[in-house]
Amino acid sequence: MGDGLSAVIPSFQRGQAALDSVRALLRLVPSPTEILLVDQTREHPEEIRSQLEALDRSGEIRWIRLAEPSIPAAMNAGLRESRTSTVLFLDDDIIPGPQLVEAHLEAHRHAGLVAGQVLQPSQIPRALASGEAFRFNSTEVASIGEFMGGNFSVDRALALALGGFDENFVGAAFRFEAEFAHRYVCAHGPIRYEPRAMVHHLALPSGGTRAHGHHLRTSLPRHSVGAYYFLLKTRPPGWLQQVLWRPVRAVRTRHHLRRPWWIPAALLAEFRGFLLARRLLRDGERLIERTEEA
Repeated sequence: MGDGLSAVIPSFQRGQAALDSVRALLRLVPSPTEILLVDQTREHPEEIRSQLEALDRSGEIRWIRLAEPSIPAAMNAGLRESRTSTVLFLDDDIIPGPQLVEAHLEAHRHAGLVAGQVLQPSQIPRALASGEAFRFNSTEVASIGEFMGGNFSVDRALALALGGFDENFVGAAFRFEAEFAHRYVCAHGPIRYEPRAMVHHLALPSGGTRAHGHHLRTSLPRHSVGAYYFLLKTRPPGWLQQVLWRPVRAVRTRHHLRRPWWIPAALLAEFRGFLLARRLLRDGERLIERTEEA
């Protein structure tokens, strides 16, 4: 396993945005040692497909295709295929900051899991006031317990030893990061937050997890199942109260106050999500074999 950093970008139905993200990474100095685009899009327009093929043929990226969309499965594929000791996971709709790669690598001198700064549209970096809850646009290094899946890096060997990402997080895979963070923190201690490892997140309105539809306007459990699975599996303090309170929270929104006819559908999605989460928990977690060579 070589030194350096592998950038892994899971992507779904965001061909042009993924291309733009890849090219921005290639322009960085230093750039990632390798870039793996784990693409779950079935068909791209010819113009996008030809550009991705050209980048793959030239060796500038490795274009890995998956038949079925799954965020944790795509991330596990990136873990398996990466050729360096540090793996950086990024969203497919980001603009990287100039120190992204360097800052992640430097932070790994202090921790095996590093969370970078994520600036959402219209956000700017800012210092937190005394006593203020942590935010991912903070300008201060910190020790934290969770991370955002669109900008974090992990020691590959540690991640494989933990079993990678649980592929039971189906649909929008809500809270898959928190579940991995829970296993990591229990085994290795806090996550290091490094603000210099920054990305601008474009938060595009289509593709990615948004391809599963809006969580306020569906009776399907694609968003709720991950929340229930996380609570039932990890049982954090107050987990039972959170399980019982979640259906109420789901309909106590401005959307439902203005459109009460959506309340039955939202409650049905919560009920379906809970039942599916119980079934997934009963069947057992789906991790990378821990005996796999790192």
